[in-house]
Amino acid sequence: MFSEITQEERSRATKKGLKRELNLLDMTMVGLGAIIGSGWLFASQKAANLAGPAAILAWIIGGGAITFIALVYAEMGAMLPVAGGLVRYPQYSHGNFVGYIMGFSCITAYSTVIAIEAEAVVQYMSAYIPLLYVHQNMTLLGWLVTLLFIFLFFLLNYFSVRIFARVNNIITILKFITPLLVILVFFTRFNPANLHFGGSFAPFGLPGIFSAVSSGGVVFAFLGFRMAVDLGGEAKNPGRDVPLAIVIAVVISVALYALLQTCFVGTLTPAALAKGWGNFGFKAPFADLALLLGFTWLAPVLFADALISPAGTGSIYTASTSRLILAQAHNGLWWNVFSGVDHKSGVPRAALWLTLVLSIVWTAPFPTWNQLVGVVSGAVVFTYMVGPVSALAFRRTSPDMHRPLPLKGLPLIALMAFIVGTLLIYWNGWHTDWVVVTVDLCSLALYAYFMLAHRNLRKDLGKNIRAGIWLVVYMLFLLIVSYAGSSRFGGHDLISYPLDLLVVVIGAIGFFCWGCASAFVTPDIEAAILAQEKSEELPAERSYEGEGPVQPVSGL
Repeated sequence: MFSEITQEERSRATKKGLKRELNLLDMTMVGLGAIIGSGWLFASQKAANLAGPAAILAWIIGGGAITFIALVYAEMGAMLPVAGGLVRYPQYSHGNFVGYIMGFSCITAYSTVIAIEAEAVVQYMSAYIPLLYVHQNMTLLGWLVTLLFIFLFFLLNYFSVRIFARVNNIITILKFITPLLVILVFFTRFNPANLHFGGSFAPFGLPGIFSAVSSGGVVFAFLGFRMAVDLGGEAKNPGRDVPLAIVIAVVISVALYALLQTCFVGTLTPAALAKGWGNFGFKAPFADLALLLGFTWLAPVLFADALISPAGTGSIYTASTSRLILAQAHNGLWWNVFSGVDHKSGVPRAALWLTLVLSIVWTAPFPTWNQLVGVVSGAVVFTYMVGPVSALAFRRTSPDMHRPLPLKGLPLIALMAFIVGTLLIYWNGWHTDWVVVTVDLCSLALYAYFMLAHRNLRKDLGKNIRAGIWLVVYMLFLLIVSYAGSSRFGGHDLISYPLDLLVVVIGAIGFFCWGCASAFVTPDIEAAILAQEKSEELPAERSYEGEGPVQPVSGL
């Protein structure tokens, strides 16, 4: 029923692996294309509902938080340019227990984003095709159209990574033009008085700003910055291009979103604001506002972009999710049937089919963009947590490994990344956090299944679990503090504001130190070091599939 992959099979996989065909432009466009999706279409409104004009600050704070995290991944992405890096890095630093938890979390979160982007397209379409939505709920016709877009994302990835990259570059350019046009046009009707409408720039205070960052779509909009890491195994010059692509994508997107939020807040009409910042809502925010302002020619452009932007992002997440599934299979913590790469196209097609199925499943329980984005933001931010810990741990466990981009001040930057990530999860609120943590903890039953089914995974099992105890306790800490924290963040006021924030920060510092101390020299990082040494002489022969002594489990 189960079989171990042999060295000969691994050798064949190495020769038929992922193809290194993506240049710096491709990698940057992948990052930008993932960031400029449904977020720009909906998040400005959602953030304004939660924070008022201070939503502008929410984008700057969110961008700063993401920058800390992005810098950490820039160093690791250059040092270990492997497909599905988000899944591989925890395995390299802490072994298969932590690797499994983060891999499961990443696959779940990323595949859900695909559903969000498809639903965003349909929600915008419903503004002029009412049959797609009735009373804020997607109809059967709307669901079928959503499935059609998900299948389109699948097809854009099916044939080759080169075709995917070329199509994505074109789509991303188009996606970037429309927001710039909106900014230029809307600023001609900018009303500075809106920045103090209701008597305050921040009518909901700091908690409102923090909520906008976490659950208002701000963090969700920036989630795509790691796409260059996920596709690092297919970069022509990963040591240079992966970190550059990450930094360029983050800097450009922060500026773009802050400007979009400013012009959205400044052009809201008195009628829209009549009931206050928290009580207005457009089905298609920028398009509806354009019509109210008299820019009737701009509305069709926005409706067209509402098809292009989420569709492009959905296609990128489809590619990235399939690489995460591939990486989890190579870690030995997924079924072997998903570990293969099509020789001709260089696409992990079995993993791509599973991505299609998962993304369809996630369309079922959440009828609108707003309902799904909070949960997904929490799920994806949780996957950030091990990155800073792994990056600093590598400095201890593999100090001699070649680092094309050694980050100065990494201990402080990694700590700040972990703290802000923990705060982002807390700001999401109890109603989101309990779902994310519970699902991840329940998934440990699947880990136990793989341990029982495959004897090679049981080697050093105690060491692997000890290296991951901190992560389980960390999840329980998040669960407890989210429940007991301030009602401003969905808690039960057992810990009042702002004392709750201090508790979260102190807890984050403790778990960061514990996590870094728990890392050990894993067989995977030893194999990666050897592969890196060989690649200095034979760079063309380096391949993701041959980088570690992994033992995937065969399919049932």
